[in-house]
Amino acid sequence: MSSATRTLVSPATLARPRGKAVYWSVFTAVVLLFALAFLFPVYWMVTGAMKSPDEIARTPPTLVPEHWHLSGYTDAWDLMQLPEHLWNTVVQAAGAWAFQLVFCTAAAYALSKLRPAFGKVILGGILATLMVPAQALVVPKYLTVADLPFLHTSLLNDPLGIWLPAVANAFNLYLLKRFFDQLPRDVLEAAEIDGAGKLRTLWSVVLPMSRPVLGVVSIFALVAVWQDFLWPLMVFSDTDKQPISVALVQLSQNIQLTVLIAAMVIASIPMVALFLVFQRHIIAGISAGSTKG
Repeated sequence: MSSATRTLVSPATLARPRGKAVYWSVFTAVVLLFALAFLFPVYWMVTGAMKSPDEIARTPPTLVPEHWHLSGYTDAWDLMQLPEHLWNTVVQAAGAWAFQLVFCTAAAYALSKLRPAFGKVILGGILATLMVPAQALVVPKYLTVADLPFLHTSLLNDPLGIWLPAVANAFNLYLLKRFFDQLPRDVLEAAEIDGAGKLRTLWSVVLPMSRPVLGVVSIFALVAVWQDFLWPLMVFSDTDKQPISVALVQLSQNIQLTVLIAAMVIASIPMVALFLVFQRHIIAGISAGSTKG
């Protein structure tokens, strides 16, 4: 016997014209309410940059600009040197993503499929770092980056100062390991029978099957570097090498509010575009990680 599906509204109620009308009315109202709650701040920020300085400070505020000015965006692009700082951010985020993807994937594969000695102890130690506040690690990280052990060199004002600490991401490592644990052993054993070694199995079998979770980890890695402020502020004292998150604060002292809002809009475009492009991979990765394969 098939079990009956329980819903908030019974099928009998939905079958009636009045019940169907009430259901869809409530559903539409809720969707519109949530859409408004998420999209209105975006609208307010985009249009705020098109207002005059006097209008943006007016009380009560205007919902629609009286006069549309695009000069806020052009001034932000030029005065705040956005191309240079956006490129710095891209370099730092791309390097951190590449390092994290390579090392976290290798570590997760080793802990999941190679099963080294004391693997559970090592995994427990890695997961224990999640309970340490990020602020408590700032000073040790800074001292390490300022004087790299054994090499005695400084990574300050160097993208490596962002890339190397980003590798130690316990959450992404655990996410990858959990996904690798769910991969069918039959497929891996078939690869071993065909003569594939551990590295070849990882490259030719595991990674193609792990595209959803790799997409999720990539999003997490890029967003974490893109929105980080405190650590890049400590690493980059040279203003010409600072990412956009730090530059917006450092250069906002004598900048009009409309220009600053425009700069924040431009700085948020890459992450919004990244999410829109890879949203299917995010949903697929989360679904794949929550079910047994």
